[in-house]
Amino acid sequence: MISAPSRNFTFNMLTMRKVSLRSAATLVSAAAAQPRVRLSTGPQQQHKTFYEFRTYCIRPEQNAAFLKLTNEKVHLRTAHSELIGYWTVEYGGLNQVFHIWKYDSYAQRAAVRAALAHDPSWISEYISKAIPMLTSQDNEVTYLVPWSHLQRPPQEGGVYELVSYHMRPGGPAVWADAFQAAVTSHDAPGYGTLLGAFHSEFGKLNRVHTLQWFESADHRAEVRHRAHTDSRLVAAVRDSVVHLDSQKNKLMFPCPFSPMK
Repeated sequence: MISAPSRNFTFNMLTMRKVSLRSAATLVSAAAAQPRVRLSTGPQQQHKTFYEFRTYCIRPEQNAAFLKLTNEKVHLRTAHSELIGYWTVEYGGLNQVFHIWKYDSYAQRAAVRAALAHDPSWISEYISKAIPMLTSQDNEVTYLVPWSHLQRPPQEGGVYELVSYHMRPGGPAVWADAFQAAVTSHDAPGYGTLLGAFHSEFGKLNRVHTLQWFESADHRAEVRHRAHTDSRLVAAVRDSVVHLDSQKNKLMFPCPFSPMK
């Protein structure tokens, strides 16, 4: 026969177990109701094409010499793979050049690098002279975001702005819609022209970039001022900024040999 204290103890234990099971079931149900967030850097790729972003910092006293040498010898490099654009950074970084190269696959890029390593003209006429002029090199592999297509500027001349956004971890499942709305709201008549939106695959993660074209630096300043009073743009930016950790921008001029001018 079980004593009264023992019966009370057993009853309390069973009650606590039922409460714990109900709590666990509630947590499981709540978790199932939440949208699943993909902790990926970018959306799943539907094609292999990627774009390599390269940034070179030049010794200040060698800036003019580097640009002259590159202008004369860049054909040795473009004989191996496609150059999208080559710019000098005017604002947002001093003594820098930024260039974009297109590859159809990682195998193609590896083959290009191997071919360059065995190209005597490239080595003797350019790279052996250019490397001592640099203080650093940086590269990043990017893909176009699914809703963006690489475009050419509406006319030659003008200036380009590269804006780099460092998003909070969580991936496009969290911030893609708000980011797209904010970026495309600036791609409207009277504003800048969006040439491409990219997300990083190698380099700093959770980063997206936009490349825009403006008629001039003053046009860009005018657009920026107008955007502050445009309720449509303000609302779009307000919805996206909660997903943003930081951002950085560069205003750039195309080099004479750049395909994008």
